[in-house]
Amino acid sequence: MPTILIGDDHTLFRDALVSFLETDHRFHVVGQAGTGQETVARHRELLPDIVILDVMMPGHGGLETIAEIKRRDPGTKILMVTAHPEDDYAIRCLRAGADGYMTKNQAVDELIEGLVRVAGGGKVIGPKLAERMATYLDTVGGQPLHAKLSDREMEVLQRIGSGQTVSQIADQLSLSVKTVSTYRARLLAKLQLANNAELIRYALQEGLVEELPR
Repeated sequence: MPTILIGDDHTLFRDALVSFLETDHRFHVVGQAGTGQETVARHRELLPDIVILDVMMPGHGGLETIAEIKRRDPGTKILMVTAHPEDDYAIRCLRAGADGYMTKNQAVDELIEGLVRVAGGGKVIGPKLAERMATYLDTVGGQPLHAKLSDREMEVLQRIGSGQTVSQIADQLSLSVKTVSTYRARLLAKLQLANNAELIRYALQEGLVEELPR
């Protein structure tokens, strides 16, 4: 019976997922974590077969958490389950070592199928992401400007696009405000934009965030 660690900052989601998996009997949840750092620590302690991981959590983001877990134990399977759409960030997660990417609006049965596939050594991506990956891999020129961003720059862009302030991002990523401001300045230069409003608009238009912040 494969063991599972759930890393997600939404307690209700974790609890609901644990309750469902306990009734399925094909998997055993051995632990939960609410931040990236806690997920890495719990992984080190519990050595689960599969980690269900959100993209954006307090502390280490999804990409950092994937890299740290895979560095310590390449055999651990990681299934990203997130509210964020199948976008270029999903491609980065897969390139970082994730074994699948699913969204939280998918049916629970689909999630179970994804876990079964990942446990068996397979990969899990939706048709939209498969098409996007094919385009990404086949295109030599004409890539969007954000394709050249570093993983950290991409994460800062997505957080700005979600409406977070520089101070909030600094707190979430355990960085200084000055460092985040430097990343913001790089984003403006690389994306040829002028301000946060344009960054938010760009992130929305490119499908890097789910919706405009309210």
